[in-house]
Amino acid sequence: MNVLLRQLYQDRASEDDTFAILVIQKELSPLSILDGFDAIVLVIKNNPEVDWHVKHYQVDDMKVALHSLSQTTMHHSLIAGTHRRLVDWLFHGKVVFDRNEFLKGVKERIETFPPGDRMKKMTIQFTKMLRRFDEGKILFYNEQPFDAFSNMMHSLHHLARLAVINHGYYPEVTVWDQVRKIEPETYKLYRELLKSEESLEQRIELLILATEIAVRSKTEIGSEHFRSLLADRGDSFTIAEMMEIPEVQDYRIDLELLVNFLIEKEFLVIDHHESKAQGIHHIRYRLNT
Repeated sequence: MNVLLRQLYQDRASEDDTFAILVIQKELSPLSILDGFDAIVLVIKNNPEVDWHVKHYQVDDMKVALHSLSQTTMHHSLIAGTHRRLVDWLFHGKVVFDRNEFLKGVKERIETFPPGDRMKKMTIQFTKMLRRFDEGKILFYNEQPFDAFSNMMHSLHHLARLAVINHGYYPEVTVWDQVRKIEPETYKLYRELLKSEESLEQRIELLILATEIAVRSKTEIGSEHFRSLLADRGDSFTIAEMMEIPEVQDYRIDLELLVNFLIEKEFLVIDHHESKAQGIHHIRYRLNT
C-alpha cells in the first residue's frame, strides 16, 4: 500500500473515538463502488457529532476520498439504504485498523441480518416500490409514457431489493446479479422488459400487470414492520400518531400511501369518531384482527 496513503489514515487510528478504518483500492475492488476515485478510506467513529464527513485528497498520482462517519450513521445507513455502496465498502475494503474487533461484529451482523433489521428494511423498500408504482400508473394513464416507464423501472428495482432482503442478504450495488441467483422470475421479468421489441406502451402495461401481482404477493412481508409496531401499541391511531412512532421515520414520507394501501387490502380498518363539528369525523386506524 502507498506509504503516503497509509500516512493519511494513521493519525486517525490513534484517536480514541476511532472504531475502525478500511481502505478500498481501485485495483482490488469493482470500479462501480469507487465513485471515480483511485482509493476510498472509510473511518468509523464513536462520535455522534461526526455524522458523515467527506474530504478529497491528491496522494501522489492517486485521487482519494476519505469518509468519516459515526457508528450510529453507519447502522442507520445500512438499514435505511441511504448509501448503497456502504455494504460493498465494508465487504471489499481492506481492514487496516479494527479496535476490539468492531468490524468483525459489524460484518457478522450483516451476514446474519437480524430479523428486526430485515423486517424494517423490507418495509422501507416496499413503501418506495408502492410510491414509484403509484406514480408510474398515474403518469401512464395521463399519457406520459417516458416518465411512467422510468417510475415503473424504479419500482422494479425496489422489488429486486425487497427480494434480496427477504432472502436474508443486504442489497449490493450489483443487485440484479443477486436477484438472478435468488429470485430468477423477477430477474427474468427485468430482462424481458429491457430486451423486448414491443412498444413502450405495451411494455409499461406488462410491467403494471406484473408489478401489481408482485405487490400483492409481497404485501404481508413488506408491511410487517409497520403492522408489528401497531400491534405492539394496540388500540387505534390517528395518522399523526402513526407518524410520531420513532421506528417509522425512515419511511414516514410514504406512510399515508402505505396506510391507504393497507386499508384497500383490508389489513387496516377505519374507525370514525365524532368531532365538535356536526358531519365531520376524525379518522382513526386500527389493525383488522
